[in-house]
Amino acid sequence: MADEKPEMNKDEQIGFHKGSLATLAKEREEFLKILNVVEQLMQMHIKSLKELGVDLEEQAKQAAAEAPKESGKKIDELI
Repeated sequence: MADEKPEMNKDEQIGFHKGSLATLAKEREEFLKILNVVEQLMQMHIKSLKELGVDLEEQAKQAAAEAPKESGKKIDELI
């Protein structure tokens, strides 16, 4: 039958899954490196804004207080 896929034996399946995990682990490591760089950059900007007198915590509180007023709007109205 032409629709049947050849099945891998158990050792091939184990090798496939181990190889996939190794690749994904390396991808995760690279992703974490990128995430750390982004976090460092964000912290630098936050520090600079704080030095310039911008209170991001206060702005976040204000935004949270205003959020319930907007909860009745559709997503496309908020954009």
